[in-house]
Amino acid sequence: MKKRLNTKAMFIVSMVIFGTIGLFTRIISVSSGELALYRAVLASILIITYLAITRQRIDFKAIKKELPLLLVSGMAMGINWILLFQAYKYTTISVATLSYYFAPVIVTVVCPFLFREKLTAKQIICFLMSTVGLVLIIGIGNIGQGGSDLIGILFGLGAAVFYATVILLNKFIKNVTGIHRTLLQFFAAILILTPYVAFSGGVHLTELNGIGWVCLLTVGLVHTGITYCMYFSALKDLPGQEAAILSYIDPLTAVLVSTVILGESMTFQQILGGILILGFTLWNERS
Repeated sequence: MKKRLNTKAMFIVSMVIFGTIGLFTRIISVSSGELALYRAVLASILIITYLAITRQRIDFKAIKKELPLLLVSGMAMGINWILLFQAYKYTTISVATLSYYFAPVIVTVVCPFLFREKLTAKQIICFLMSTVGLVLIIGIGNIGQGGSDLIGILFGLGAAVFYATVILLNKFIKNVTGIHRTLLQFFAAILILTPYVAFSGGVHLTELNGIGWVCLLTVGLVHTGITYCMYFSALKDLPGQEAAILSYIDPLTAVLVSTVILGESMTFQQILGGILILGFTLWNERS
């Protein structure tokens, strides 16, 4: 019982930390591609150190079999980070996060085609109502216009597509699990992000001030390295449905950070849209 409570607490803490990442990225004055690269590098160093201390070995035979999927999913993860960080720059953290959380809806729609799963009436209702929520967040009057908020929402949706891609690809990876899988995906993200940064403006670390460095290290080491270790350690011991429900602490924390700490406003229409997306996605994940 005590172990279960500790596991749940660890998962909740990791979700709260994930939900605050937008606050820190706002202060780091480098491009989204650079930030994504540094995040992957710092987290990889920390996880390698953790694996070395705990003497956990990676099964290289299993990696060899599933290396293409690990590489593609890691690259998708890197692109996902770039688009999400871009979304934070163009719109509020709450709106960017709610747009990003359209990813489970995308997974629900695609799974029947990839895995021959039957799309139930409940899933269809959840998809339709979540889509209505997305339209409310965008604002019917803004569709077709080039406003900053709309650009941010589109970046958020792009990030959702690549996050959904990571989720779907992970369903095919059977022999490499947990923190080992994440480390290898970080390596793959570094592979695609390094040339991207080199050809899109280069490195600008010298332009960071003291606060910027603290935030960069926090995003790389805490939000990614430490929190991913906590997340996967807790995830393996939690029932799937309970983990799915608790994962909604992440977007709710992001909305609180956006509105309470940063003072970013949301219209009633956007709040209603967020409730529809999160509410119906949560209902879809409950048995």
